[in-house]
Amino acid sequence: MTLGRLSGLAGLLKKASLAGAFFVSGIWLADVSAEPLCPAPAALSYAQVQRVVDGDTLRLKDGRSVRMIGLNAPETGKQGQSAEPFADAARKRLQDLVAQSDGRVGLLAGKQAQDRYGRTLAHVFGADGSNLEARLLADGLAYQVAIAPNTRLLDCQQAAEQSARASGLGLWRQSPVLTPQQITRSGFVLVSATVSKVQRNRGGLWIDLQGGLVLHIAPNQLGGFDHKALLRLQGAQIEARGWVMDRARRGGLQGGQARWMLPLTDPGMFKVIAH
Repeated sequence: MTLGRLSGLAGLLKKASLAGAFFVSGIWLADVSAEPLCPAPAALSYAQVQRVVDGDTLRLKDGRSVRMIGLNAPETGKQGQSAEPFADAARKRLQDLVAQSDGRVGLLAGKQAQDRYGRTLAHVFGADGSNLEARLLADGLAYQVAIAPNTRLLDCQQAAEQSARASGLGLWRQSPVLTPQQITRSGFVLVSATVSKVQRNRGGLWIDLQGGLVLHIAPNQLGGFDHKALLRLQGAQIEARGWVMDRARRGGLQGGQARWMLPLTDPGMFKVIAH
């Protein structure tokens, strides 16, 4: 987000900061915001929640699984693996938010209605009209993600995360930002590095970062970016986020290429820190 857009959202940041509950002695204090955080821009459908799966996924009583749009919560422990920091706190916070709405939530479906696992993609809202993703972001219990075309609440959700980041809440108590050299496995990352090369070819646009990571924008996604500005990024320090893939395991790694690749689908997935 540009400085101008952040400045224009100063009021939102203040609300996000006030709306975020604070964890004191193991107890979440009640939300104090009188106004909804990131209210819905359109009519909602409503559903009853059966259970909270984790910090970004709900199971509804009608059988649907809902993957909440705009955030990625830390992974809970699965298949013998340890839970990531704040994973349990994110799940419990979402349980609390759902309980405050008596288990009934409002849903705003994304332009892309389902993910590859068949889950419903939707923004989720509480009884007070607040976006539950923004609540979690304002508490520092998830990362904001912008996956095209589901970016309707991007600005407001970025403001909520920025509020938590500036206050050092949750995930932001210690910097979670990695360098490319620190990436050890596929999955979600928040990474910062200097751009060493930018090139465009029939495969799309490629932004090579020092340390063994390349950002890739596919040809069918380039229309959403200012690709002329991207071509001038060499030497800039940028921060990017998303799901990295190990090209070595996929059999697509050639000599001199970066091992890790992070696909970008929306400009909200990266920002320039210095140039």
